[in-house]
Amino acid sequence: MHIGTTHILDTFAEAFRLRFARLLVTAHDGHWLDAAIRATCGYGTSVIGCDAEVGVERRISADDTPDGRPGASIMLFGFSTEALAKAVANRTSQCLLTCPTTAVFDGLPSESERVPLGGHVRFFGDGREKTKVIEGRRFWRIPVMDGEFLVEETAGVAKGIGGGNFVIQGRSIEAALAAARRAVAAIEPLPGTITPFPGGVVRSGSKVGSIYESLRASTNEAFCPSLVGREPTSLHPDATACLELVIDGSSEQAVATAMAAGIRAAAGNDVPAISAGNYGGALGKFHFHLRQILASA
Repeated sequence: MHIGTTHILDTFAEAFRLRFARLLVTAHDGHWLDAAIRATCGYGTSVIGCDAEVGVERRISADDTPDGRPGASIMLFGFSTEALAKAVANRTSQCLLTCPTTAVFDGLPSESERVPLGGHVRFFGDGREKTKVIEGRRFWRIPVMDGEFLVEETAGVAKGIGGGNFVIQGRSIEAALAAARRAVAAIEPLPGTITPFPGGVVRSGSKVGSIYESLRASTNEAFCPSLVGREPTSLHPDATACLELVIDGSSEQAVATAMAAGIRAAAGNDVPAISAGNYGGALGKFHFHLRQILASA
């Protein structure tokens, strides 16, 4: 299969089950919303080493938020509900409570599985916090120096998918970077997905395991241009630089749709091939075959 001159390899991306929470964050204006997003999503790239994979699902206009202020939907993914609960509580208390003017609402109110949100952060109020139930949902009002921090008591948790991916093989680093930016831009408006790495892109694509027993993952040498001729390679002969997009989503369909949109946007004359990372099916039960998702998109 080709998209223009770009060869889409007959391979699949291997993904795995994660749990996710969705926080709706609002702020006084775009400046403080951006500050809250940067802090909350920081160090949220990979569950290999981070407490969660975190990213902005979408921006929300003031007309569509609970308090009539600009907002953003932030998704957080973790291996288990217990691990996700810690990440949600820590990032809410350290990044959102501290950011001027923010408020936090649960973005999955219908989910029966719950983790503490304001129920944990409220203790910062030192006994001066107040609670209120609005339409069956409990909120906490915590006194802070710019007024009150409004936060919902709990956050819903749902089953999601992590590790959807594709690998852009560029004729040059400039070509790979430009293609990756096109792909991220195409994925950004799609609901139910995030690309958690810096700028939505990861250059350190990994494989499972290492020659070092203490490491769970290590560099995927088959996609490293500097190792061509010394190691077996998965690179197209005309490729000199590789970049990977990793996609987490709320469902198989959301991930597949995002992958298809990103691949189509990335394809171009300076991208001889697009591939994907997998481990022969040993890592996860969700297999996204590139040609199939493109044909059905």
